[in-house]
Amino acid sequence: MPIWSLTAQVLPLRYTWKISRNSSTTKTNLLLRVAGLGQLGVGEAAPNVRYGETPELLQQQFAALLAGGLAAVDSLSELDALLVTQPVAHALRFGLEAALVAWLAARARQPVWLWLGVPAPAAKVPTAFSLPIMVPGEVAAFLREQRAARFSLLKIKVNATEGLDLLREVARALPGHPLLVDGNETWPDADSVLHFLEQARAVPGLHIRLLEQPLPAAQAWDYRYLRPRSDVPLVADESVTDEADFAAIAAQFHGVNVKLMKAGGFRRGIELLRQTRAHGLLPMLGCMVETTVGIAAALQVSALADVLDLDGFLIVRDEPFGLVTEDAGQLRLCDQPPGTSGS
Repeated sequence: MPIWSLTAQVLPLRYTWKISRNSSTTKTNLLLRVAGLGQLGVGEAAPNVRYGETPELLQQQFAALLAGGLAAVDSLSELDALLVTQPVAHALRFGLEAALVAWLAARARQPVWLWLGVPAPAAKVPTAFSLPIMVPGEVAAFLREQRAARFSLLKIKVNATEGLDLLREVARALPGHPLLVDGNETWPDADSVLHFLEQARAVPGLHIRLLEQPLPAAQAWDYRYLRPRSDVPLVADESVTDEADFAAIAAQFHGVNVKLMKAGGFRRGIELLRQTRAHGLLPMLGCMVETTVGIAAALQVSALADVLDLDGFLIVRDEPFGLVTEDAGQLRLCDQPPGTSGS
């Protein structure tokens, strides 16, 4: 019988991580471990306040699962059956599934991607690199200090009031560099987004390649109005969690940023990526602020995506596990050190 455990991991950040709805200097993520039969599987849960997830809630839910029979779970079917009777937050569900899949794959002496039945990840893959919201006057120095130009795609977090000024400074420092602008639901309506895009077109050197979730997810009508009028492809994020009506999503967006934490597991994340491509949309694989435990898990399914946004571990100061390295904007899976194998 496997032994399950959960450990809170406090993660100081390298700089203030600010998006349109909140800011933070630390994150508390949770590590899920399942051990037995000489193997160890590890998963990570990164709580998302957008969906009411907190470390305390996830810890309470894990304790309830242990009391409800988690200790006897050693297969995905058994985990699924338990979670039907005791639903938990998506992030915890992913951490549990990721740990169990890693453990089962290790027992089968297979890499996780092969055990899951997906194509092998490339030896090195490019990732976007994200800039938090900041005072526009700080942008140039931040770009230099972070050596951001080495990333082929920069993801710029913006809000509705200062976003254009921030982008203007990015374009001045790195003219022509491809940008993914992420609004995190900051604009109130479609017309305000169109006005922003019109202003952006007049900024010298500004190259917006993608625009991610500019409006609240509930405003489907605005998205349907905006999609044919936007000259920048629109990517869904908050509009897609573990469920999606892809006919509706295809009428609102040009692509989908799938995050395994929001999908609630490898299997659902894989299905979302496949459905995204099947509906002619751009499949993108993203992350939360995570350690390399979570990023390494995402890399196992990275061959299913055309754009990778897996820089969450680069925000963490003194990242503790070293399962993934970055060089010249490219990510590489490393040999797994003791205590984190199977991630």
